[in-house]
Order: sequence, then structure tokens, then C-alpha cells
Amino acid sequence: MKYKDALNTIKRYPLNYSGNCSNIQSHVHEFVASTKLAETGHERHNHRIAGITGEAIPIGNGHHIHKFCTRTDFYDDHFHEVLGSTCPDIDVTPEKHIHYVQGHTTVDDNHKHRYEFTTQIGPSPLT
Repeated sequence: MKYKDALNTIKRYPLNYSGNCSNIQSHVHEFVASTKLAETGHERHNHRIAGITGEAIPIGNGHHIHKFCTRTDFYDDHFHEVLGSTCPDIDVTPEKHIHYVQGHTTVDDNHKHRYEFTTQIGPSPLT
């Protein structure tokens, strides 16, 4: 799927997480990122994000998305939850792909952070 098409498709999928565990395994992706800065003055800061997506969720036409749910690092007596869905797969090679992710953290300590990142390449980058 092309990047522009992937961005349009992600808007059709809700950014809520329902952690349904399944015995069927397909593949997951790792992600590591930093949030955008929030607040002003000496309170201005960002957070680190790391995690692993859930299993692939087919959406038709041979494409899929992933859901994810994690927390940021702990800073100045607070953290944020980061949850949602990736955009559909974006081909890097015929066998490998990534997913684009964007959104906002939960509101904690009277603020939230924007985030934007891509997952690491998959599936199974070491094969």
C-alpha cells in the first residue's frame, strides 16, 4: 500500500484498544519513539515510548493493521498511556513492510503529547 493511501485508510479505524488474546499468531512489530514536547517553561518535556504491537488484523485486499497499548516513561510524577491502531501496511520490499502511527497520549498531569512514528520493519527482519 502506498504511503498516501495508508494515511487515508487509518482514519477509518477507531483508535481504541481491546486486548483480545488469540491462539492464532501472525506477526507483530516493535516500536520505539519519543512524544512531541508539551507544556511551557520549566515544565516543557517529552516522554519515551516503546512497545510491541498486537497480532495482524486483516482489513481486506491483502492488507492489515495492528493495535497497540503501552505507557510512556515516568517523568515529573506522571506518565501517559499510548494506545490505538496502526495504519495499514506500507511495503518496503516485496517481503517486508512497516506501519505508520500517529495520535495523542492520554491526558495526565493536565496535558497530553502528540506522537508520530513508524514501526520497525517486519515481519521477522532477521530471516
